Amino acid sequence: MAITPQDLSVIKSRVSNLYEAIIISSRKARKINDDTRVAFTNSLGTMNTGHDDDFEERENPEQLKLSLEYEKREKPHIQAIHELVKDGIEFRYKNEK
Repeated sequence: MAITPQDLSVIKSRVSNLYEAIIISSRKARKINDDTRVAFTNSLGTMNTGHDDDFEERENPEQLKLSLEYEKREKPHIQAIHELVKDGIEFRYKNEK
């Protein structure tokens, strides 16, 4: 996957404080990563391994296909930055109610 630089001026145009935007997008990226991990684990749990031999590891084509599908997805931090720039991310401070 190619590395694409992110223009900070685009992010700064959407928010008043660039540093807050970076913190907010990093927290959103963690949430996206956690959600993806849970979905991946659930998907693996529904798969039939096909053997009960713990001593010999064999390739499971279904598991390999699922793993490759999740690897091809856009990385969580890039998803969070795109969401911040396009839609905005709803956030509030801890002392606000």
